[in-house]
Amino acid sequence: MIASPEEVVEAAAYTLLRGERLDTSTLAAELGISRVTLYRRVGNRDAILGEALWVMARGALLIATEVHDARPPGAEPPRRLRLLEIAEEFRHLVSIAPALQRLIAEEPTTTLRIVTDPRGRVQPRLVEAYTDLFQRDVDELGLVPQVPLPVLAFAVVRLAESFLYSDVMVARAPDLAAATTVLDALVTGVIGLSSS
Repeated sequence: MIASPEEVVEAAAYTLLRGERLDTSTLAAELGISRVTLYRRVGNRDAILGEALWVMARGALLIATEVHDARPPGAEPPRRLRLLEIAEEFRHLVSIAPALQRLIAEEPTTTLRIVTDPRGRVQPRLVEAYTDLFQRDVDELGLVPQVPLPVLAFAVVRLAESFLYSDVMVARAPDLAAATTVLDALVTGVIGLSSS
């Protein structure tokens, strides 16, 4: 039986999580398929990396959401949006993910191109997930954003990328505390939520 696209992506993600370089020939051999079949199933190496990185990002976002939702009521600062709490935890999880850190160290240009591509496999899905999280906050709190939620979600994701990957992009150490301050100020201003 030929490996499904989902099985290819899961195997690729597992390869990265084991701390190994993703080699399409090795991956195809592990799955018992040819490189041509691998390409037909998921695409080239960048496409496979993108899908695998999204699997890992989606997992981190799920964990961040579960961490937030497991807190007792009132555990977060008053009037702070659920999305901001989840996004802060997500940034933390991404910043300490060994597989991503190794990949960035070994292939910085490729990794950043794949992770930050607005037409790629990772960023658009993260923007969509953030849009859904924003929508929940807006619906629950009756807020009236000044821009469409997908635009706000895109801005939050892009700014977060700038902070998370600043060591590679501009040779500046990542500052997640500053990211939280800037993103909270941006979102509360745009979404019509007073921080007081």
